Amino acid sequence: MVGFDGDLLKIKTRLCGESSKLRVVPIVGMAGIGKTTLARNVYDDSLIREHFHIRLWVTLSQDYSFELIVLGLLVSMKVLSPENEAMKEHNAVEMVDRIKSLKNHNVEELDAKIKSMLEHNVYKNLKGKRYLIVLDDVWRKSDWDDFKTMFPDDGNGSRILLTTRLSDVTSYTNPFSLLHEMQLMDEDESWNLLRQKVFKQDPCPNELWYVGKMIARSCKGLPLAIVVISGLLVVDQTAGAWWNIATNVISTISGKDDQIDKILSLSYTNLPHHLRPCFLYLGGFPEDHEVRVSKVVKLWAAEGFLKPSDSGKSFEETAEEYLEDLVKRNLVLVSKRKSDGRIKSFSIHDLMRNMCIRKAREEKFFLNVSGFLQQGMKIPRRLCIAHLEQDFPKGTYDSNIHTVIVLQYRQRPLDTGSSLRYFRLLRILDLRDAYDFFHKFGNPSPSLPAEVFELFHLRYLALDHSILIPAAIENLRNLQTLIIAVKRYGNFIPLPVEIWRVPQLRHLLVYCHLLPPQKGLTSILENLHTLSIARDIVWSDKILQMMPNLKKLTIWYDKWRRHEDYELHNLKYLQLEKLQLKLHRGFPCPEKLNPAFPRTLRKLSLIGWKLPWKNMTIIGSLPNLEVLKLRDNACLGDTWETNEGEFCQLKFLLIDATDLQDWIAESNHFPRLKCLVLHHCRYLTGIPDGIGEIPTLELIEVDDVNTSLVDMAKRIQVDQQDCGNDALQVRFVRG
Repeated sequence: MVGFDGDLLKIKTRLCGESSKLRVVPIVGMAGIGKTTLARNVYDDSLIREHFHIRLWVTLSQDYSFELIVLGLLVSMKVLSPENEAMKEHNAVEMVDRIKSLKNHNVEELDAKIKSMLEHNVYKNLKGKRYLIVLDDVWRKSDWDDFKTMFPDDGNGSRILLTTRLSDVTSYTNPFSLLHEMQLMDEDESWNLLRQKVFKQDPCPNELWYVGKMIARSCKGLPLAIVVISGLLVVDQTAGAWWNIATNVISTISGKDDQIDKILSLSYTNLPHHLRPCFLYLGGFPEDHEVRVSKVVKLWAAEGFLKPSDSGKSFEETAEEYLEDLVKRNLVLVSKRKSDGRIKSFSIHDLMRNMCIRKAREEKFFLNVSGFLQQGMKIPRRLCIAHLEQDFPKGTYDSNIHTVIVLQYRQRPLDTGSSLRYFRLLRILDLRDAYDFFHKFGNPSPSLPAEVFELFHLRYLALDHSILIPAAIENLRNLQTLIIAVKRYGNFIPLPVEIWRVPQLRHLLVYCHLLPPQKGLTSILENLHTLSIARDIVWSDKILQMMPNLKKLTIWYDKWRRHEDYELHNLKYLQLEKLQLKLHRGFPCPEKLNPAFPRTLRKLSLIGWKLPWKNMTIIGSLPNLEVLKLRDNACLGDTWETNEGEFCQLKFLLIDATDLQDWIAESNHFPRLKCLVLHHCRYLTGIPDGIGEIPTLELIEVDDVNTSLVDMAKRIQVDQQDCGNDALQVRFVRG
């Protein structure tokens, strides 16, 4: 927020003061000037958190789905969740399915009952509460018309914070509202921002001061341009490198109308060659899309962008290094981080995305399609489809396409089976977001067309249906990733035994029954890295031998076996880094399962496991455990007493939904803890005083279900501030 302190104060004042009536507070300015950054800093401000009962963030791209955004609002307010029947027959998953089905059949208007119900439920759950809604990146007057009826005015100071590039949008939302217009930075502000991005709190060396100010001045006061250029400067902080960049900046923008675009292009020109395809690839995702790292890593690997590391690093580790490099260069924006600090999801600015698309077109890297493909159109090797309103034209059949990613389907299903037989070189077929893509091939659980299993080079297959997988899966000898998104919990897919004969399989993300291998099978899935979600799997010696290098595992149990157990004691022989164990609430004898945990574990999630708290000593002894999440009565009992020497590496602890009453702990029982999250701990009498004394602790988060915990967290923060520790933050969320 360098240079925007005044803007921040003005917006906070307008949100928390002035009229008690519902007001729209618009922020207006050109692309890249910092509208979203300002709104996000306001949204996350501690004063704003305390002032408003509900805060909701909505990002509106030029082409958004009203119904999915409203469903997102309901999920954010915890009115809906995929595992919750809060709205009886109209739960979130069913409504999404209905909406997608309507769009696939060329229905122009949504079912009036469903739309009315969505709007009514948002209105009802905002009624009587002081709320802040951020509508980010509004493009049209009609966007406001879509949402305005859902926002009640109860005279309690509720606010709508709106960002847009278009002044006429703000005057339409409220002709009497005073807009906040973002201004370009002056030379001093530009230099201060660039200096902070490059050197953080350190001073700028004398030999770089003059050339640095020259570069900052050349960015014409646009924050995005300054941030992008700083990403180049931070890589090589020598005078020669900076003078070279200064020369390039000045020469590319001198006398041009598209000055900012030229500056942004420099960031691509200066990328190392191994990062260029990874960066261009991001332009294929939709505008304002939050990209999950787990997905893009698998796609990069399937494309062959990730080269084997001399240090023995995995593809995943290499990809995360690439991504961190792009973040360091300010080319992508981190949206969320995992509890261990690694990036969970990220986004790319609209201007950067446009530049990626243009460069990709110039270099014939990929083609974005929205609407129609012309007969005989030359198509590069990669095709990203926003929506397509016809079958693939015959002229595309002889192409060398090896990537087809369908981002969103709005029209009728395509005759995909007859088309795929021509794409013999296909490596990636991503239909995860292609609503009902194979609808015409059968019933609600259709089979895949046989042509898919003739694609010998296929490495990545992602589907959006609980599609039955045939024995022909073994023909895909190069398949690395298989993803099948299910639409309803409990709908497991029985995988054929032939899945054990896919030698390159690395990620198996299917809500599945995994059948044991046949007798005499000698091949093993030695590359299998991820298995999620396997149901009621028995960990026999044979199964362990079939997956010797498994790193990430999610397993669920809901079926009681009377005459044999699931042999969970054998889990200790795996080299797992991440494990999630979920037990169905009706499971009769959880104590007989007796899991044993591998010492290599870094992350452990237990859901509904009902372990006695005294057994946590076993988990506390795991030497590498950094993240522990206990959900839905993962442990039972009134008291949890920890001991010195346990949880020596634990950094993140979540306890959610428990009957725990007394927690006895000292600071040296969690010597490296950074984050403590307590949700739905209704009976917990307090947070141990020693927790606040942990020197590494950065955050305590509690919900308002237990007011005594809220008071205790506040007291711990005050005590630590009195001791000179201002680093500890306390966050309060709605339960």
